[in-house]
Amino acid sequence: MPQVILAIDQGTTGTTVFVVDGRGRIRGRAYAEIRQFYPKPGWVEHDPEEIYRSVVTLSKKAISAAKVSASAIAGIGITNQRETFVVWERRSGRPVYRAIVWQCRRSADICDALRDREPDVAQHTGLLIDPYFSGTKLKWLLDNKPGLRERGARGELCFGNIDTWLLYKLSRGAEFVTDYTNASRTMMFNLARREWDDEMVAMLDVPREMLPRAVSSRGPLAETAPGTIAPHAIPVAAVIGDQQSALYGQGAVVAGDSKATYGTGAFLLMNTGDKMVPSKNRLLTTTALGPAGEPAYALEGSVFIAGAAVQWLRDGLKLVRNAADTYAEARASVAKNKDRSQPYVVPAFVGLGAPYWDANARGAIMGITRGTTRADIVRATLDSIAYQVRDVIVAMESDTAHPMSELRADGGATANRYLMQFQADILGKPVRRAKIAETTAMGAAMLAGLAVRIWKSPDEMLALVKGADVFKPKMQTADRERLLAGWHDAVSHTLTRPSN
Repeated sequence: MPQVILAIDQGTTGTTVFVVDGRGRIRGRAYAEIRQFYPKPGWVEHDPEEIYRSVVTLSKKAISAAKVSASAIAGIGITNQRETFVVWERRSGRPVYRAIVWQCRRSADICDALRDREPDVAQHTGLLIDPYFSGTKLKWLLDNKPGLRERGARGELCFGNIDTWLLYKLSRGAEFVTDYTNASRTMMFNLARREWDDEMVAMLDVPREMLPRAVSSRGPLAETAPGTIAPHAIPVAAVIGDQQSALYGQGAVVAGDSKATYGTGAFLLMNTGDKMVPSKNRLLTTTALGPAGEPAYALEGSVFIAGAAVQWLRDGLKLVRNAADTYAEARASVAKNKDRSQPYVVPAFVGLGAPYWDANARGAIMGITRGTTRADIVRATLDSIAYQVRDVIVAMESDTAHPMSELRADGGATANRYLMQFQADILGKPVRRAKIAETTAMGAAMLAGLAVRIWKSPDEMLALVKGADVFKPKMQTADRERLLAGWHDAVSHTLTRPSN
């Protein structure tokens, strides 16, 4: 009898697959990085076929590692990088262009030209006008590749974020759908009505024929074709964007619950229940889930560069051999320079997200002296993640008039105890680190397990995620305020437009 869930987490830097049992234990796992393409400054692309192949290959490896038969899989939960999209031929399933990644800034000029439409965009979609979202980059693709818009209007092409692409490929073209959480990141989805918005679609000049059917995250939504992941069909029981999945995986399913996920970027969401809360601080209104996977809403703040800054230290500057080395380097820097006053790193490699939303901002290192060391640069890079997260939390508290009592944290970077302690210090609030770091994948597993009745009720399922490590603030208020003043001064030198 089927008894485990296959959880697929297709992220920006890699794909992870887990096999999760009914007690919430990870029985097997597999991971591989995917290649990043940077054809021009500020442009980021992926190979869609590599993404699909990674999902299939790693699913088989995770099943093997779990020492279970594929017949034991009751269902599949998919979570994915949200705004990254693919356009492909409906008949052949072949992409017409590489996947354009959420970090890519190629549509900055289009966004600038649409700037006066931002109030309409916010009212309809809950979003701001920024290259971050799929819609303006889809417009760029249709504008710059002759014939694609006409082919789309004839129904020959499909558009979808990574969830839609994977469902289409895994079902061998049988299903062309997206879920509400992914659709809400396109800048073409009406948040209140939960359907494609005619006015936004027309603004971006996107043929409606290209758009998938939008459905609830809790399925089943499709079946894998025999011979893809297993010899037999397996129901895809849930599909959910990665940040909503992490919110669900943290058990943050009622109004007021919040979390921060530290991955390639850092993403903060606060569940607002059945209420859409418009932001006065340039945060996003987006979709979320209630306890049983029913549609709900959230406020979101997005930090574009978090773990990617550590990747830059490793691969770009070669200051560390692996991410774990940053812990010792940061501690060495603090031991030498306890006041942490210099330098500051502002990792605006692809612009700045909330609450600044400056697509043209670029990174900087401020305050270098002759005494600056490698350890100082590493420490300042980790600190920049915590500073950016705090900026978003302050905006979120202002919008909701609801101070957070603590920050729930998950994601790979939470393994760094220095970062978690500095985050608590600079917030002046406890940081509660999730018991299961892979909360994004667990959210998809939990939702899929609920859909196929591995767990009979939301309460039974949510009991799996209780327990955590807590980091309590130790920093004096005066030190915190001094460091924050230095951070905001450093950020001000990178901005190309006034911040609100």
